[in-house]
Amino acid sequence: MSVFLKSLQQPEYVHVLLNHLPITGLGVALLSLVVGLVVRKRPVLLLGLALVSLLALSAWPVAEYGERGYDRVLSMSDDDGQVYLERHRDLAERWMFLFYVTATAGAVAMVVGWKWPWSLWPASLGVALLCLGSLVAATFIAESGGVVRHREFRFGPPLQGPSSWLRLSPAGSVSSLGRLFRGIQKPSYQPARPGGGIEGSDAEKRA
Repeated sequence: MSVFLKSLQQPEYVHVLLNHLPITGLGVALLSLVVGLVVRKRPVLLLGLALVSLLALSAWPVAEYGERGYDRVLSMSDDDGQVYLERHRDLAERWMFLFYVTATAGAVAMVVGWKWPWSLWPASLGVALLCLGSLVAATFIAESGGVVRHREFRFGPPLQGPSSWLRLSPAGSVSSLGRLFRGIQKPSYQPARPGGGIEGSDAEKRA
């Protein structure tokens, strides 16, 4: 017991202890909310919203303890582990707002649904979509953090630079997707002309 209490004084230990709440816990909360949406039972929906709000908000202490233990874990990691740790921190900082939005939306949906029962189902649907987004972000954040000290889970070198869309800010993600679609090239072939030449060939341009 004394060893456990002593371990609680290490922020990186508390971070690892709590980091399943906004991942596994939020997944269970989403499942309960989906069940409520299917059966259309008010108590089940309210329970699901409460769980989503609570477990989405649990990302705050997870991030706080992770930040406190960052330097210590960085000093114990190898070169690739340090890259993964930096990416883990970057992803968490950029997408933490999504957990706060989800927690707030869940609380608001509970109040609104309690006062106006007809609005509970559509509000719960919106919260479920936000919860799904938070769960996806949490999965990617945890994936980069889980391989920092576990080489056996690494499959190739760490990504360098903004290789993942989750590394971008929300505005940057939208603009990057826009540039991607605008940058789609036309087919590289050109239709053949009746004379056997290629339309727009260099010889024709010189003529």
